[in-house]
Amino acid sequence: MHYNSNIQACITGSWDCTVRIWDPRASVASSNATDSKGGAQSVHRQPSTVYTMDSIRNQLVVGTAGRHVLIWDLRQMHAPLEQRESSLRYQTRCIQCFPNGQGYILGSIEGRIAVEMFDPSPEVQKKKYAFKCHRVKEGDKETIYPVIAIAFHQGYNTFATGGCDGIVNIWDGFNRKRLAQLSKYPTSISSLAFSEDGNLLAIASSYMYERGPIENEPEPTIYIRSVAENEVKPKHISNTNNVSATGGGGGTAGANVGYKG
Repeated sequence: MHYNSNIQACITGSWDCTVRIWDPRASVASSNATDSKGGAQSVHRQPSTVYTMDSIRNQLVVGTAGRHVLIWDLRQMHAPLEQRESSLRYQTRCIQCFPNGQGYILGSIEGRIAVEMFDPSPEVQKKKYAFKCHRVKEGDKETIYPVIAIAFHQGYNTFATGGCDGIVNIWDGFNRKRLAQLSKYPTSISSLAFSEDGNLLAIASSYMYERGPIENEPEPTIYIRSVAENEVKPKHISNTNNVSATGGGGGTAGANVGYKG
């Protein structure tokens, strides 16, 4: 479920392949839960199961099964503005829109993040890229974890990602650099949210059954963590653009991000 303040409505996506828009101000008596809309203001068919979505201003981005990404105008929901195929090879798990409205971040089950732009012009599309993250290397073996959660810092436009490895990373997406990696949590990071002033980060840690049923499953827990400025503020990047073209994943604050164009 997602709330959009522009249209003052709740938006839900479901495994029934629909997106529904709800007016939270409507009384129970005024909504007819027995009609074809189930009480929703409107129902919008998607090409497949809805896994994730987010909106910014009047744009809604929906990620579904089959690696479909649909961009909608919330003012005119008769048809999507654009339907794309995810630039990542595996299932979409989470989407978050840039606070500045220029594009969105997409995470997949293959431990990758894609930075995508709304503007379809070739010049702007050159800015999109993808990189590896939430991977653990032990010797010659690499374990890849799904990216489950993304949250933007409203002040700096940097963003945090959480994975099934129990790790939270904070990234400077525009300079393609990792700013910080937080200490490991007991289990998967199921959700993330910065406070409005950016001084706090709420971290939900909850087992997501990525390994199936397990013994002694960790208790779902919400952590509220203070955020230091050096963890979220972009660092100056020289014109040489100090970025590795093949790296990615682990490390500490300031580690380079491996990416592909």
